[in-house]
Amino acid sequence: MNKIKSNISIKEVKEASKEIYNAMIELLSQLTSSELAFSQKDLERIVASNSSILFTALDETLNNKIVGILTLAIIDIPTGMLAKIEDVVVDKTARGRGIGEAITLAAIQRAKELGITKIDLTSNPKREAANRLYQRLGFKQRTTNVYRYED
Repeated sequence: MNKIKSNISIKEVKEASKEIYNAMIELLSQLTSSELAFSQKDLERIVASNSSILFTALDETLNNKIVGILTLAIIDIPTGMLAKIEDVVVDKTARGRGIGEAITLAAIQRAKELGITKIDLTSNPKREAANRLYQRLGFKQRTTNVYRYED
């Protein structure tokens, strides 16, 4: 567990508890207006997977309430391992306190520990503060087409 300030800790999730599930539902609803199809079984699968690491930010002044989440996806491909940062959310009541930076830095550090030197992420251009943060942390905007297939 990493402490970023006297009252915030960043933790890798090792157990898919109901408390974490409930916090994730609350936080993910702040990320998207789409209906969530995220279940307790989905959380269990993510936590048990060797290809993802879920991070939480805990606020000790709020009885260790989860105020942020981030998923680091590990991708092992022929051209080398890479990681993707996905579903970064800081609770709207806790923004502006350095939590997004701390949880992102924890994910970067964990990727480096795994020998990963390339980390990708995408961010909606409307999320101006998040985009400034990622650029400040050293992420470079890439010129590429992003495609998605949905069935």
